[in-house]
Amino acid sequence: MVLKIRLARFGKRNAPFYNIVVAQARTARNSKPLEVLGTYDPVPKPSPSGEGKAIKDIKLDTSRAKYWLGVGAQPSDPAWRLLSMIGLLEPKYRGQRVEEEEGR
Repeated sequence: MVLKIRLARFGKRNAPFYNIVVAQARTARNSKPLEVLGTYDPVPKPSPSGEGKAIKDIKLDTSRAKYWLGVGAQPSDPAWRLLSMIGLLEPKYRGQRVEEEEGR
């Protein structure tokens, strides 16, 4: 049973909202997940202090995410990016793919 950590889309048209979920790799994007780890709102909101850059809201149960990563769940590319922003994974660098293609 291959497990994936991925994003399941919710929300209205032009107002996306994602749940960060653990699901079997062969199931559909919005099918029932094994567990919901957190949420991600990609629409920038103004910062609470009113100064600086707008922030995107990420809420995640880090202990459960660490558990699923330890069990062997593979994050999708967008989920990998979010987990690396939080500090659970090393970031994937885009330059790595370019180097692989040049080596062929």
